[in-house]
Amino acid sequence: MSASFEEKLRRLAKVAVQVGVGLQPGQKLYVNAHIEALPLTRLVVEEAYKAGSRLVVTQLYDEQLNLARYRYAPRDSFQEYAGFLVDARIKALDEGYAWLSILADDPEILRGQDPELIRQASQTAARFSKPFSERISGFATNWCIIGAASPSWARLVFPDAPLEQQMQQLWEAIFKVSRVDQDDPVAAWQAHVQNLEHRVEQLNSKRYAALHFSGPGTDLLVGLAEGHLWAGGAGRAQNGARCIPNLPTEEVFTTPHRERVEGWVRSTKPLSLHGNLLEGIRVRFEQGRVVEAYAEKGQAILQHLLETDEGARRLGEVALVTHSSPISRSGLLFYEALYDENAASHIALGASYDECLQGGHSLTPEQKRAAGANDSLIHIDWMIGSEHIDVDGIRQSGLAEPLMRKGEWVG
Repeated sequence: MSASFEEKLRRLAKVAVQVGVGLQPGQKLYVNAHIEALPLTRLVVEEAYKAGSRLVVTQLYDEQLNLARYRYAPRDSFQEYAGFLVDARIKALDEGYAWLSILADDPEILRGQDPELIRQASQTAARFSKPFSERISGFATNWCIIGAASPSWARLVFPDAPLEQQMQQLWEAIFKVSRVDQDDPVAAWQAHVQNLEHRVEQLNSKRYAALHFSGPGTDLLVGLAEGHLWAGGAGRAQNGARCIPNLPTEEVFTTPHRERVEGWVRSTKPLSLHGNLLEGIRVRFEQGRVVEAYAEKGQAILQHLLETDEGARRLGEVALVTHSSPISRSGLLFYEALYDENAASHIALGASYDECLQGGHSLTPEQKRAAGANDSLIHIDWMIGSEHIDVDGIRQSGLAEPLMRKGEWVG
């Protein structure tokens, strides 16, 4: 007998707390959630206290309030930011709080707004938030991001479904790719993470110098950073807790060398960014830098993105995902990177992750750069894998070994 909606929602909350966050007995939890995710947030709070949390603090946000700023705020105010909110979040990390974000955003909320104001606001937010985001990505605590359905999001993903069925269909898609449609989702996640970590061990043992992606419109050589490490599945926070930062996750990933990327690459899925859809992206790299960039749809947005800062034209991540992943099999475009990046192998323009360099958390910015890591205010993932893309691992000797064929692992 299939589980009810209420039971699957409860399972998602339990998975988020026990597997995603990896909440420790006695640990406090900070939950940042979209107001549309309130029913799931309530269950998360219950599951956190059941797991032994001493205190759960929640902060709800509503993106409609942000939309009002674009409509009515002074045009010269978009480089201002409430930095004290970042200070409060950093203080929570200092006090040992675990962190959970619950997304339910409308991907098109900013459609039609002034792109220059969007650029100013996003860059300002990234600049002010960088101390916090670096602490989070550096696993200063155990943390996780999950998604919850909302009416505006559901209408975008299922535009042809009757209005009364759109939310149900999006929830069912979230449940399936989050493995909470299974009788024991916690065990299912443990098995899945073990498989990802086995692949990570294999890749780390190879010490490849580069990856070569080839297929229609793509002939890309991605050099890997000195002392790069592959990651995937669960991560270990500095407090010793194991967590899955993105739930769901299907990827294994590492750090490219910022100066050793060459060739052409074409996107295989659209990229949803700031209320706009970028399609048919094609870029050429030379000595690690994007020197030509085209988009069949969203060219101006792509150019704005590349002009963010010096690091925006270089790669900070390369990730491998099988074409048979649950998100790919769903055939859906979720319009949300948390899900879409797990549908295909991808690259990210912008900042690198410290966890993907040997001793990365203790290296200085200069040492990271010397190893080949990239720094930027942005980190934008876009998909380059499909059933038509092959990937080879390039040894230090130059020998090419098949890693993926037609989007699936070899061996």
